[in-house]
Amino acid sequence: MPSMSEAAVRVDNLGKYYRIGTSRQAGQLLLREVLSNLGRAPFRRIAAGTRHLRARFGGQHASSAGEPNHIWALRNVSFEVARGQIVGIIGPNGAGKSTLLKILSRITDPTEGRAELRGRVGSLLEVGTGFHPELTGRENSYLSGALLGMRKTEIDRKLDEILAFAEIEKFADTPVKYYSSGMYVRLAFAVAAHLEPEILIVDEVLAVGDVNFQRKCLNKMEDVRQHGRTILFVSHNMAAVTRLCQRAILISHGVIQKDGPAAEVASAYLSSSLRTSAERSWPSPESAPGNEVVRLQEVRVRDEAGKTVEHIDIRCRVGLEMTYEVLTPGHQISVHMSLSNESGVCLFGTGDLDLRWRDPRPPGRFTSTVWIPGNFLAEGAIVVSAAASSHQPFRRHFTAQDVVAFHVTDPLEGGSARGDWDGEFPGLVRPLLPWTTTFGNEISPAPPP
Repeated sequence: MPSMSEAAVRVDNLGKYYRIGTSRQAGQLLLREVLSNLGRAPFRRIAAGTRHLRARFGGQHASSAGEPNHIWALRNVSFEVARGQIVGIIGPNGAGKSTLLKILSRITDPTEGRAELRGRVGSLLEVGTGFHPELTGRENSYLSGALLGMRKTEIDRKLDEILAFAEIEKFADTPVKYYSSGMYVRLAFAVAAHLEPEILIVDEVLAVGDVNFQRKCLNKMEDVRQHGRTILFVSHNMAAVTRLCQRAILISHGVIQKDGPAAEVASAYLSSSLRTSAERSWPSPESAPGNEVVRLQEVRVRDEAGKTVEHIDIRCRVGLEMTYEVLTPGHQISVHMSLSNESGVCLFGTGDLDLRWRDPRPPGRFTSTVWIPGNFLAEGAIVVSAAASSHQPFRRHFTAQDVVAFHVTDPLEGGSARGDWDGEFPGLVRPLLPWTTTFGNEISPAPPP
């Protein structure tokens, strides 16, 4: 962890408590209630003031934590972020990510704990935050910039660059109430990013922009980082998180579940959301998929060194290994695997076509591994199902759906089909295919081997 002198962000035992079904927190008083209490017994004024102080500093909240109409949106959250680091904040909807960013952006106060940010903060939490619909894009640039702490001379110097980045030069003098949501978010991000903050906080607003603008935003955030500034980046796009962030923090149910290298944390999140991991075994034959002929024992994702892996570099081979026990002789047994993406779309199926297994298999333990070459799968989550069947006559012995999963990452170091392109890359698979090119009357060369 960074020392205090190195840390740009320090969060210590942070908690945020809400009362469900009301717009104010437990124990807080409206102005009319305070005035009403002033006309009542002094002892009741003292009691009301005590409730307010306890609510302010967490005592009232903590004592009511078990009540069904109260909820901790965050609890016991602690971490530090070094200067110049990009940290992804990931987790399911309702996990507490946006609450955390609102506290760090000083939009809302914590119930308990503290958050220290060293340096000027630029935050982009909602589309068009601080914009006035009747003002033009140019006027809102000054308004939003002022709210973010920019001086007028600073905005004057950067206005043309802001408008160009947002691609709204032609509409700079048009009221923003006529802007599309994409124009809104482009301008809002442009102002926040050109603030040159020491700390930039970005929520999942980039999803509003198109693919090209998302690429510009990612490039801009990388440029901000290279200038020694710190970024907290909330996103549901795991590919963007693993490309942009060195580190990620997984939040679920208001607490930190995992904090570490971005690829590992993204894999843990995807595994938990898919309710599966890179390895699964059935030590008890009675609970294992199968029947009296064959039973599945284990399925795992492995690298070439034999290690079980939850994430794999897109350029590397990955092995899908299944171990099974043949219990009854006299059956021609073939095993199969199918791969799907996190949306449930089948990528392909594959089976062991070794001619030896056209003859009946003897009883015993078998381990079959299919190897998928590097630069074949697209980045993202991959879910694996396993099956076994026999032929003549056909019989399905087991199908184990979604038994293991792993995450393919592209580190943007070259050597993949992506090349120098760092934007969204289409397709369910991503093979690195050979190309040939001729010029003029050149004879087309033979295809490469």
